[in-house]
Amino acid sequence: MDTITISPKFQVVIPKRIREAMALRPGQRLLAVQVGDRIELVPLADAKSQRGSLRGIETDVPREDDRL
Repeated sequence: MDTITISPKFQVVIPKRIREAMALRPGQRLLAVQVGDRIELVPLADAKSQRGSLRGIETDVPREDDRL
């Protein structure tokens, strides 16, 4: 577990071990989410990289007659 210090400008540095493990790049955007009393940083993926990620998903679900 790594400790991070907040700078006077409220900036943080993600430890190298984590950056490398998650293949983070300079300029990459992260979503900051408050979950209770903690902060989670979630890498944002561009739409192009998501192409084909739902291939094979089951789309045949029971629907009411008045639904398309």
